[in-house]
Formats: sequence, C-alpha cells, structure tokens
Amino acid sequence: MKMKVKNNNINRGAAFISIIFALLFFTLIARFVFIQGTGRVDGVVLAALAEEKYTKQRTIEAHRGTIFDRNGNPIAEDTSTYTVVAILDKDLTVDEGAPQHVVDPEDTARKLAPLLKMDEDEVYETLTKPERKQVEFGTYGRDISTTLKQEIESLELPGIAFRRELKRYYPNGTFASHVVGYAQKVTDKETKVTETVGKLGIEQSLDKYLQEKAGYMKFQSDRKGYKLPDAKEQIVAPDNGSNVYLTIDQTIQTFLEDAMNTAVKEYEPEKIMGVVANPKTGEILAMATRPSFDPNVRDIENYLNDVIAYPFEPGSTMKIFTLAAAIEEGVYNGNAPFASGSYTAGGETIRDHNKVGWGTITYDEGVLKSSNVAFAKMANEQLGTDTFLEYLGRFGLDRPTGIDLEGEVENTINFKWEIDRVSTAFGQASSVTPIQQIQAATAIANGGKMMKPYVVDKVVDPDTDKTVVDHKPQVAGEPVSADTAQQVLNLLRQVVTDGTGKAYDLEGYQVAGKTGTAQIPSPKGGYLTGRGEYVYSFLGMAPFDDPKLVIYVGVQKPKLKDTDSGSEPVALIFNHVMKNSLQYLNIQPIEQSPENNINADKEVEVDSYVGRSIEEAKASIEKVKLKATVIGNGKNIIAQSPSQGEKILPNEQVILLTDEEATVPDLTGWSVRDVMKVADLTNIQVSYSGNGYVVQQSLAAGAIIKDGSKLTVNLEPPYRPKEETVEEENSEEEQ
Repeated sequence: MKMKVKNNNINRGAAFISIIFALLFFTLIARFVFIQGTGRVDGVVLAALAEEKYTKQRTIEAHRGTIFDRNGNPIAEDTSTYTVVAILDKDLTVDEGAPQHVVDPEDTARKLAPLLKMDEDEVYETLTKPERKQVEFGTYGRDISTTLKQEIESLELPGIAFRRELKRYYPNGTFASHVVGYAQKVTDKETKVTETVGKLGIEQSLDKYLQEKAGYMKFQSDRKGYKLPDAKEQIVAPDNGSNVYLTIDQTIQTFLEDAMNTAVKEYEPEKIMGVVANPKTGEILAMATRPSFDPNVRDIENYLNDVIAYPFEPGSTMKIFTLAAAIEEGVYNGNAPFASGSYTAGGETIRDHNKVGWGTITYDEGVLKSSNVAFAKMANEQLGTDTFLEYLGRFGLDRPTGIDLEGEVENTINFKWEIDRVSTAFGQASSVTPIQQIQAATAIANGGKMMKPYVVDKVVDPDTDKTVVDHKPQVAGEPVSADTAQQVLNLLRQVVTDGTGKAYDLEGYQVAGKTGTAQIPSPKGGYLTGRGEYVYSFLGMAPFDDPKLVIYVGVQKPKLKDTDSGSEPVALIFNHVMKNSLQYLNIQPIEQSPENNINADKEVEVDSYVGRSIEEAKASIEKVKLKATVIGNGKNIIAQSPSQGEKILPNEQVILLTDEEATVPDLTGWSVRDVMKVADLTNIQVSYSGNGYVVQQSLAAGAIIKDGSKLTVNLEPPYRPKEETVEEENSEEEQ
C-alpha cells in the first residue's frame, strides 16, 4: 500500500515537471517565431543593433582654409601637432602585438625631460603614477612640432607614443593680428563634435568659406574592430575649407610690424595705428595696431582694430581735405595775405599752435606752417561751412568706408554749432577713423579718383580651384578733379620740404603729406594737456610725381623726453615703412645733388654678377666694400639680390645664387630684409618670430633647399643700454 502511494507521488511530480518543460519549450518557440517575424527584441531592432556593433566609422580629416598674403605666403594655416603620451599599463597597446608600456621609468624620465623642458623628477613622478593606464605631460607635452616628435622617436623609448592633431597655426606670430584674427576649436556640448571656429577678424567674418567639414568611412568589422575581408565601404569625402587670399603684402606688413615694435620699446605709447595702401586700387598692403597680440597665444588686451574702430579728432591731417575743397571750388588764393594768431567764430577764439601766430602771412605759408586760423577762415569765409560739409561727404568722411572687415564703426561729424563747423576744418570737434583718412587720401594721390579700401583679394575652393569670391578695385567717388589733386600734392610736398613735415623728407624719395597733432578729450571736460598727451600722426604719399603708396601712422600719448618732438615716434615708423616699401617695390630713388644728399657719395650701385664665376663675383663685390653671400654648390652665378642698378650702403649684403643646388646660409645676425632676399631667390617659405636680427634658424646652414622648403627664424633686438628717463615738461605742437 505504501509502495502504491509512493508511485503515485512520483508520477504526479514527473507530470508537473513535464508540463513546466512543455510550457518553456512552447514559450521559446513562440519567442523565436516572433523574433524571426519582427526582427525585434524588447523594441530593439536586432539588425540595427548588429549594424551598430559591427559597423565601424573612421573620420577622414578635412583642413580649414588657409589664409594667404597677396603673394601666396601662408598667414594662417592648419598644421599637424602632436601630444606626447606615455602608456603605463603593459596590457594596453597601440599597435597589435607590439608591447608599448614604459619599461624603465627612470631611464625614460632622464632622456625625455630635457626635450620636453621639464624637471626629471617631475617626469618620473608622472611615469610612476599608480593605477594609471596612460598619462600625458600637460602643456609641456602638447602642441609639439614634427621635428621634436622625430627627435623623441629617435630615442626609441618603450611606451612613449604620440597623438596627432590639427592645430590652427599663425607662422608669423604678431602679424596683422586684428586683420587676420584667430580661430579655435569648439566642442558642441550636445553632439560632442569638435570643429574649428573663427573668433575674430577674417577668421570670423569669412568663417563660412574657411570652415571645413570632416568626411568619414564606414566598414564592417569583427568584434575586435578589424575590417572584414571584402567588406563593403561607404566613404564620404571631406570638404576642405576655401582658401582666402588677402591684399596684405607679407614684406610690407613686416616693415610696419618691426617699426611699431621699435617705437613701442623706445616711446611706450598708449596706441599706435598704421595703414599702408595702394592709392591706385584701394588695396590694403599692411595694417597693424598696438597693442596687438600673437594669435597662437591669444594674449589679447584690445579686441578692437583701432584702424577701423577708433574714431578720434584727427588734428591737422584733416586740413588736406579742407584745402582740396577750397581749391576745387576756386576760392583758394595761396598768395592772399591773412593775419595769423587768432580768429573768432561762434563767440569762441581759435588760435594757432604757437598762440601768437606769425604775423601777416599768405595762405600758402599758412598751409606750410599748419595754421589753424588759415583753415578756419578758409572754411568759414571762403568755402562756407555748408559747402565744406558737402565735401566731407564727397571724401567719405561722414560715413564708414565699407571696408571688408568686421567692426568698422560710425564716426561723428559735429556741425550743430558754428565753432564746431569751423573747428572741423582744421581737425577738431569732429571725429574720423584712420581708414576714412586713407580712403580720402587716395583721391589726392590718384588724380581725384577715391578708391574704396579692401583687404580680401579672392576666395578659392582648393578642391575645385574655383574662385568663389573675387574682389576688384572700386571707385568710391571723385571728390575733386585731377588738377585739384595735383595742386594739393604740390602744396603737401612743400609741407615736407619747407613746412611742419621736414622729419618725413626721405633721402632719395619725394614724400608729400601732412602732419597732425590731435588733442584728446579729457574725462573731466575740455582736452588733455601736457607733454605727449596727443595723437601725433602723419598722412603721406610717395613718390610725389606718381604716388604708389599712401601711409597713415598715428601714435597716441608716447613718452617723450626733453629733446623729443611728437613727430619723432611717427617718423620712426613712417620713414622706415615708406622707404623700405618703395625699395621693395623696385621704385628707384631719384638722383640728388651732393648738397641735398650727404650720403650720395657713400651709396654703392650694384653691378650685374650673373654669368660670372663665384671667385670673380666675390672679388668685384668686395672691391666696392659690399658683402657677398653664396647660395648653392655651383660654380657660376645665375641670379642675384639686389638687382643690377640698385643702390645700397657699404657693407650691405649681395646674395648670389649658383647654378647648382641652393643651400641655406648661416643667417645668424641677419636682418629680416636680408633673409627675404634669400626667399626671393629660392622661393623658400619664410616665417619668423620676434624682431631685430636672426639668432636661430630651423634649417641648418648648408642644408639643401628643396621645393616647398620652409624656414623659420627667431629674431631678437640688439643689446641697447637703457637710457635714463628725463622728467617731461609741458609743450604744445601744431594741431
């Protein structure tokens, strides 16, 4: 009986288990049929899940457009940089099958520290951090060059690897920085996508052209991420940004930057503004301000481009356009006399800069002496202020120029009160920007035709070589006739030879122009007073007979010594830039008589050495007290710089290129000008940092120059003992 009960229990248990297994079986079958039919598990599409897991995507880099100068020299470009990483985990590898961990931290630290310019103990501490699989070395290990990477690789240090990145690089450092601007990498918080975005200057305003778009490649992989054999690929090509070509000339811009650097060191001004333009076209060949910044570092004090964004009362440079208006209207009589010293308008007294004047003088003399009274009477009594206002409009001085740069501001023409209308004629009461003065001056230098300034020459798609933007010279107006422009030029030439502009009378080149000493409004009302409390300026053009360049330089609140005049820091910049630029443009200096040119007997005219042997050329060069530098391993000369007929001073260099492989000379102690002679002869791409003379070069002396070779030089100023400061005394100069 007991056995029967026991068997029944066993049977019931077996039946129950069978039912459970049957239910599980049918559930699995049903699940299988459902998955097969729908391709989904818990709302997830299995095909998509497999696609996501086994389909890999790799980014194909695109390059942001390069910004070039007018001659194709890069000003802003993408360049490869590297970050040094150290792998500490022996199981973490970079290349399949190759161990990559740091084996000997002490030896690695000893060899790596000098190259990264780190303390050896600091490197060792980084390499021995506990529970770290991979480490980096902070700012010391980021943005290293290809040269340094190769130097580290040559040590063959186990575990030291590199991560390649693209970086926006500005090879010239502080160079037209407010014009070019800068771009930086920005990561979207939602998409986590990183892209380079323009933040200032051309980088920002033309970002839609410069912006790149990365491509990608999709492929099927195994579970380890390796591409499967015969796997289909989906490739989306990268879209490189378009290249921008500026009107800026690297050489002329360099002259301006160097001169400004010197002025900053000697005079410590609050601001400097400088512009160089081609008056025939309106092309801006150079533009710079101080304070400026290095876009690689972005040490920015002032985000505004003061050339286009700083309107101020210009002082006597405004008299150029008052004079032009009076001549054009036929009311100017240069031989007519007037009483200088003071003049009353609107119940206010206007005075000449020397307060008492020069007695009764002619209007021509008033122009040369920069008499405020002469120009006040000219506007108020001869032209009439309504007509004068009309000419301000003709010269574009009542509105922005429309230059293709972001940030140009409106200026202010104050014409409500009589004293303001009259004061505007000699550069007070109303404000204008340097770029407005440059545009207006092109009319005087260009036979009456005023040219609109511009800095962007063209935009080119590098993938198709198609020009997508092409700027052409544009006439902005014809405020005066060619005859009037010539008469103004004649008087401006006399200002330089016999008037207030004598500091700008260049040897070998005839400059025409007008000085300015602009008063600065005081926060307490009225104007600042005291020595150096002005904006000193000069607006000049040369050569006088057919101006090829027009240059404006303004220096605000320089620290002047007892013996300094306000024109000295301005002349330091203007004269350097104008003379060197004219020589660079192969505009030959005029012959001057010995009494007017004390250096005429010292200059040496360069002969032609092309076709001669090295020995013969060297002997001829040294005979006339010049220096010869040979580039190349050949025996005969095929090119030279300077060219035949140019005049240079004794001990200047003549660069000789031979008929075989060009080689890099030892540039130590060379000026930028001499380095650029080498660049002109060899087409090597030169970039530099600092100012002064070469102390270091990236290509060793004697290295062969190949197509596309790039040379970087570091410059430092020569040692100069610091002069003792002298307490300044108040003085007044022409307004």
